[in-house]
Amino acid sequence: MNATISSIEAILVDLPTIRAHQLAMATMQQQTLVIVRLRCSDGVEGIGEATTIGGLSYGDESPEGIKLTIDTYLAPALKGVDATNVHAAMARLDKVARGNRFAKCALETALLDAQGKRLGVPVSTLLGGAVRTALPTLWTLASGDTQRDIEEAERWLGERRHDTFKLKIGRRSVREDVAHVSAIKRALGDRARVTVDINQAWNEAEAATGIAMLEAAGIDLIEQPVPREQRAALARLAARFVVPIMADETLMGPEDALDLVRGACADVFALKIMKSGGLYGTLRTAAVGDAGGMALYGGTMLEGSVGTLAAAHCFATLPRLAWGTELFGPLLVKDDIVVERPVYRDFCLHLPQGPGLGIAIDEDKLAHYRRS
Repeated sequence: MNATISSIEAILVDLPTIRAHQLAMATMQQQTLVIVRLRCSDGVEGIGEATTIGGLSYGDESPEGIKLTIDTYLAPALKGVDATNVHAAMARLDKVARGNRFAKCALETALLDAQGKRLGVPVSTLLGGAVRTALPTLWTLASGDTQRDIEEAERWLGERRHDTFKLKIGRRSVREDVAHVSAIKRALGDRARVTVDINQAWNEAEAATGIAMLEAAGIDLIEQPVPREQRAALARLAARFVVPIMADETLMGPEDALDLVRGACADVFALKIMKSGGLYGTLRTAAVGDAGGMALYGGTMLEGSVGTLAAAHCFATLPRLAWGTELFGPLLVKDDIVVERPVYRDFCLHLPQGPGLGIAIDEDKLAHYRRS
C-alpha cells in the first residue's frame, strides 16, 4: 500500500439560498451540506459531499444522520485501509452498513478526489475519460409566482446561462399548477425547453388529467408524477402519453433500474450520484438504463460545488446524455465554501481540468458556515 486512510472528518455546513426554493414536499430557505475531508498517510486529502433535499422530507437520509453514520460506523471501518483502492474500500463499507447511499457517496467521492490528486488526473479520467467537457444545465423556476418565474427565465436566456427550465409543481391543485406552467411555456415559446417535476404529489387519476393538459401545452418532460412505490401506475402513464415520463424518486440504483426497464415504467432515467451510492453505482445504473432504451438525464440533490462537480465528472463520461443535466446547485446558494466556484456559461456547466475534482476548499468560508 502506497497510502492509507489516516482520518475522516464529516462537517455540517449550512448555506443560505438566493431565494425560497419551493418543492411539492418542502420549501427550502437554506441548503445543508455534509462535507467529508479524508486525509491520507501520504499527505493527500480528498474532499467529498453528501446532500439531501429538505432534510428527511425527500428520502431516508438527513444531513445529521449522514454525519452520525460516517462518524460512528463508516469512518472507523476505513481507518488504516488502502487509500488507493477505491473499490476495496467501498466493498468494506458495504459489509459494515446496508444502504446509507448518501454517506457512502461522499466517502467514495473523497477517495476518488484523493486518488486523482495523487495521480495528477481528473476524476473523469479515473472513470474512463470524459466524452464532453461542457454539460447542458437547466434551471429550476421555483418561486411559485408566474410572472416572477417568466422574468427569471428571460434573464437567464438573455445571459445565455440556461435555455431549459424546470417547474416544481404539486403544491396547488392540478389545474392551478397546469395554468402556471402553461403561461410560462407560452411566454418562452420555442426559445426554451420547459419541464415539470411533480415530486410524487399526484395520484394516478390526477396525473392522467394533468399530463394530458401539460402535453397539450407543449411541455417537454414530466418527472415523477406519482409516488415512487407506484411503478405500475408510472408504467401506465408512460404508455398512455407521448410526452416523456421520467423516473426519479423510484430509481435508487442499478437494481431499481433493471426493474423499471423490465416494467417499461418510464422513458427517461434521472441519474443521481447520491441515490446510486456513488459515482461507480451511477455508472452501473446508467448502463442498465442505456441498454434498456432509457434516455438519460443528470439529476441533482441540489449539492454544493463539491457534490456537483463529482456528479459532473461522472456524467461527463456517459456515451449518451440525451436530456443534459440539472447541476445548478451551486447557483442556488448565496455563497460557497470553495476557492473557485464552478463555471456556467453558454447554457452549460464546464468541467474543471485540474486533478481530482479540480476544486479546493476555502478554509475561511468553511469555518464561517460550518455548524458548531
